[in-house]
Amino acid sequence: MEPRNQTSASEFILLGLSESPEQETLLFALFLCMYVVTVVGNLLIILAISSDSHLHTPMYFFLANLSLVDFCLATDTVPKMLVNIQISSKSISYPCCLTQMYFFHFFGIMDSVLIAVMAYDRFVAICHPLHYTTIMSPRLCGLLVGGPWMFSCVISLIHILLMAHLVFCGSNELPHFFCDLTPLLRLSCTDTSVNKIFVLIVAGMVIATPFICILASYVRIIVAIMKVPSAGGRKKAFSTCSSHLSVVALFYGTTIGVYLCPSSVRTAVKEKASAVMYTAVTPMLNPFIYSLRNRDLKGGLRKLVNRKVTSSS
Repeated sequence: MEPRNQTSASEFILLGLSESPEQETLLFALFLCMYVVTVVGNLLIILAISSDSHLHTPMYFFLANLSLVDFCLATDTVPKMLVNIQISSKSISYPCCLTQMYFFHFFGIMDSVLIAVMAYDRFVAICHPLHYTTIMSPRLCGLLVGGPWMFSCVISLIHILLMAHLVFCGSNELPHFFCDLTPLLRLSCTDTSVNKIFVLIVAGMVIATPFICILASYVRIIVAIMKVPSAGGRKKAFSTCSSHLSVVALFYGTTIGVYLCPSSVRTAVKEKASAVMYTAVTPMLNPFIYSLRNRDLKGGLRKLVNRKVTSSS
């Protein structure tokens, strides 16, 4: 039994990505640029889709939600890191730490589930094209987006409630640039077995299961594409899926390494590198990945820019 007179830490010290002042200056400039690109890129995607009636389809509805989630995920972690570098203060209060963790898991779960939902949308579009409009009805699209929002809210809240019962009586230095669950559990001086079991269960539900569903969808998609008689038709079908597969590889390749690999092969450096990928790099790249090879979306973005230029002149 844990002693009753233990006192928990009132704040944590985020050690960040580097302790060298010269490197931190470079990191500040780099992450500031990345964050600006992330904000502008994802907001442009949302505005282009919402303002162009030709893009009011299930695929772009899901993409707009993914852009919103990517924007929020990056906003939850990157600005705090930039502020810490700028003011040379690496502390974060315990309530702020839990709040940041809540929204990180909330938007991280949403990201994972939405990527799987988009894979299902491509599966229906390619494997059942004649029934696509009937299957992907507005009601189903609403459920496929609204359901994950509710699910993410509940799961993230449980994470925080379990974390709130832990006591941190030793070192309060967190070898990370934001309050992530796994490094925090290592700092606790109370039993974290329930938290770790819940982490594995949630990782199975929101990382492993969607990833397996995506792989199964793309096996069916590839089989369907190979049956297309014309080379042009096959090329077009592969082109619509390639951007989504790039996002799948970026996101799941890093999250699986952090939350599903054995702790014996994980290090603080690897965890931070993976975290940079799915909190900063992936949200920044998604607008480029989805727009560069998408003629309709590029057209929507041109219309949006031309409309703004015309209205300002």
